[in-house]
Amino acid sequence: PSTLEVKRQRRANKQALARRFTLEQIRPGTPEPVKGREHVHVQTELYLEEISDRIIEVDGECQTDDFLDRPPTPLFIPAKTGKDVATQIQEGELFDFDIEVKPILEVLVGKTVEQALLEVMEEEELAQLLSHQRAFAELRNAEFAELQRLEEQDRRIREEKERRRLEHLEKLRKQKETAEKIAARAFAQRYLADLIPSVFNNLHDSGFFYDPIERDIETEFFPWLMSEVEETLQKKVLGRTMLDSLIRMVVEKRLDAFSHPPPSDQTKAPAEEPTATDAAPQVSGEADAADQPIPENKEADQPVAEE
Repeated sequence: PSTLEVKRQRRANKQALARRFTLEQIRPGTPEPVKGREHVHVQTELYLEEISDRIIEVDGECQTDDFLDRPPTPLFIPAKTGKDVATQIQEGELFDFDIEVKPILEVLVGKTVEQALLEVMEEEELAQLLSHQRAFAELRNAEFAELQRLEEQDRRIREEKERRRLEHLEKLRKQKETAEKIAARAFAQRYLADLIPSVFNNLHDSGFFYDPIERDIETEFFPWLMSEVEETLQKKVLGRTMLDSLIRMVVEKRLDAFSHPPPSDQTKAPAEEPTATDAAPQVSGEADAADQPIPENKEADQPVAEE
């Protein structure tokens, strides 16, 4: 790519990193947990991921382009300086192939055999590792199957225990409800045993059940009788009051008459008039007359006559 595109790409990457850092700085963080608690990471993505103990392994391959063939770099040959000089050497003077190649050949053969043995041992070790791995995988699968069986058995036991507990609670509730119904029925029967007589007694005492003749006498006759008696008593009280006033007036007149001395030429007149002792029986007689009942047709005429 050109230099301008590389610079533009780098600038865009820097701006994206700066924007992300700014958002992380601005975004409020989660407050620290209170004492005795801790935060737990929860998946909040749109699509949830299955979390399991076994890691999912996937084989992947990638094919790259072959490198282009490049001609070998030519050896550096410095420029010749000076003059060429040659020396004649006969065969066998400097190098004997059989003698010189023997140690090299021994080293090469030894290294080859050693490398072959190492490869064979490595293959045997890899085979043993594979066998151990297969045995471990089989053992792990067997343990995992046993764990699942135990978890399923534990789940069934818990469900059975919960079901039995709910059945026992339901049985206790029904027994309690039955006992409450029996107690309520017994209490209602005991309470209602005396309810009807007491209701009738209360109604009778309240006056809902009565004798019509007795009620007629109480509501009609007695009020009329009491009104007549009260009217008669008022008339008697009125007569007695008028009689008392008349007696008081007569006594005052007599007292006034006796308080003045009579003249000298009428000395015999007092002998003819009733004395105070004679007037007393008259007052007592008038009092006795006040105690006697006065007829209704003569009550209005008697005060006028005595006056």
